[in-house]
Amino acid sequence: MKRHLSILLVLTLVIALLAGCSSSTTTTAAPTTAAGQTTQATTTAGGEPVKLVIAARGGSHVDAITSVKAKFEQENNAVIEILGLEAADLKQKVSLDSKNKSGSYDLAMADDPWMPEWFDAGIFLNLTQAGYKEDSDFIKNCLDIGKNPYGAGDIFALPFSGNVQFFFYNTMLLSDNKLEVPTDWESVLKIAEAINGKDGKVGYVIRGQQGNPIVSDYLPIFWAFGGQVFDENWNCLIDSQAGKDSLEFYKKLLAAGANYEKNDIVASVSDGKAAMSLGWPSWYISGTGASAAYAPVPNKKSADGQAYGTGMIGNWMMGVTANSTHPELAMKLLEYLVSADTQKAMAEVGGVPTRTSVLSDSALVSKFPYFPTLLEGTKNSVVRPRSPKWTDVENAYGAELSAAISGTKSVDQALADAKAAIESIMKP
Repeated sequence: MKRHLSILLVLTLVIALLAGCSSSTTTTAAPTTAAGQTTQATTTAGGEPVKLVIAARGGSHVDAITSVKAKFEQENNAVIEILGLEAADLKQKVSLDSKNKSGSYDLAMADDPWMPEWFDAGIFLNLTQAGYKEDSDFIKNCLDIGKNPYGAGDIFALPFSGNVQFFFYNTMLLSDNKLEVPTDWESVLKIAEAINGKDGKVGYVIRGQQGNPIVSDYLPIFWAFGGQVFDENWNCLIDSQAGKDSLEFYKKLLAAGANYEKNDIVASVSDGKAAMSLGWPSWYISGTGASAAYAPVPNKKSADGQAYGTGMIGNWMMGVTANSTHPELAMKLLEYLVSADTQKAMAEVGGVPTRTSVLSDSALVSKFPYFPTLLEGTKNSVVRPRSPKWTDVENAYGAELSAAISGTKSVDQALADAKAAIESIMKP
């Protein structure tokens, strides 16, 4: 009997020891991320770590998220998986997945022009209704993109990565000709005409290919002339006097330069074969260096003219999907990724801040001298029309702008045809 009791006592002790071991902390390998890296997630008695999936624009954005996600994972018993995709694939996958009751993605990135379409489709969770409080440290023009209605409604997405057009120029060409950096478009044309043809140089380079390229390249000039694509009632205004004058002016810029595609534009201005162009920061700026000098986009027609917003904004936004299976934790992750501290950390690996405090941070400005220009340009930026039909409008508009600069149509005819096509697209 005593022997049986002894055996029973030993078995009880063994079971107690095993129970104690099972409640201790262990680690589990997380899935491989889009960047090809793995993390360790903590598993506790409270349960397995929660997996959050981010549908992201591939490239530097994935690198930026990967660089900061470990801290959130450790503090929130979570595993963050990043799916890096090309823009068109990202838009398609997230749009299709939004139709499912339970989504495959908890957060998604969205290009600025997609936002009206995604608002209509109900892809993002209403962050305002979920308790998010607006943060005034975000540049207003960035934060407004995530509101529905634009600039005034509830917030559905937050500005993850900043982007705005710059005016790029070759310092040597301007200094050799004793010319100052222009701040109005008539001065740009005068400089282009002074340089063009001299020693084989090109004065100004436009990006005049049909669709998005020419529309993005031309609109800042149209805006500087006081033009608007639509009025507040969605009446098309592209054939206004400002539209006609700015398109005639755009043709003069072409006559004082050349029409190149993106890579040739960057190479020509960087190498000193061309003097000036518009462009996006990532074209010329990498890390702490830049292949060409830069300034905000000129914001008026003439030196004594009225100033307007001109630089086209092109932020990448991020929101919590409406069908996320972990909306509260996903919202917490979103706020972490766009916080000031996280934006500072991501800037070191290619992230582009959207907060005034981060773009003004002295330590970061010493490393990334373009940050003040980015801040100024973003404050002076213009958003593309907030319509889910903008892609179709842009294609129709771009086709006619291209016809005008090639000479196959007059300016008046091209704008009249573009207006007719856009009005047809915009019909309810």
